[in-house]
Amino acid sequence: MKKFKIRHVIQAIFFIVITLFAVNHSLSEAGKAFLPEISLHAICPFGGVETFYTLVTLGILVKKVKTASIVLMVLVFILTLFLGPVFCGWICPLGSLQEWIGKLGKKLFKKRYNHMMPVKLDKYLRFLRYFVLIAVIYVTARSLTLIFADYDPYYALFNFWTGEVAITAIIILVVTILLSLIMERPWCKYLCPYGALLGIFNLFSIFKIHRNETSCISCKKCTKVCPMNITVDNKKKVTDHQCIRCLECTSEYACPVDDTLDLKLPGGKKNEN
Repeated sequence: MKKFKIRHVIQAIFFIVITLFAVNHSLSEAGKAFLPEISLHAICPFGGVETFYTLVTLGILVKKVKTASIVLMVLVFILTLFLGPVFCGWICPLGSLQEWIGKLGKKLFKKRYNHMMPVKLDKYLRFLRYFVLIAVIYVTARSLTLIFADYDPYYALFNFWTGEVAITAIIILVVTILLSLIMERPWCKYLCPYGALLGIFNLFSIFKIHRNETSCISCKKCTKVCPMNITVDNKKKVTDHQCIRCLECTSEYACPVDDTLDLKLPGGKKNEN
């Protein structure tokens, strides 16, 4: 099974699993749960990031955040240290949904899809998510409440039917879905605080995407296929903070020359997983 197909299967599996847990949590209130009850807050690694300051300074968790979030935060950090932000490209259900909607956008807008945003504006907007990250951590630490839940499209996606979701989160989810019709992963690119944090790991992750300058034929297919609009074809290694390690650029459908783009160690050893 080729890399890109494996990724799509994994994305679908995680989306289905999270959906089942969300539905089960809602049914548990009526005594009709079909799985052990687990809230979305318990299986969200970003919850660990949000409560980290209060845990270290006060020894407490922000309300609604579970210990499991801390464990998942650590596990995702370890995974990201090795492979980069694969959580974003392979696991995150909201990221997957944006991709799936994007497939319709590609049919509607053809070559214009994912290229409508002015380049100069796009360049600056990409750093907006770092301001969101700082704001979320600061406000959460000051208020000791999970304030981001009122704006989180991921939380809205898996709770919109419960009546427990703030209208702001639903609006942001709808806008994200609509924007996904004209560009790849708008939430991931411009606003996701967790993606911002994991993107930093691209600078020092152990495995990186390397380009063999000798075998590269400058066809630019790797750049064209990148969902995050990263110019891959002029880099020796991809360390861009926006890379989600989807590995689409390393696929044989993007790069026609074997062993030209690969996820591997600095010394040249590939990640064979």
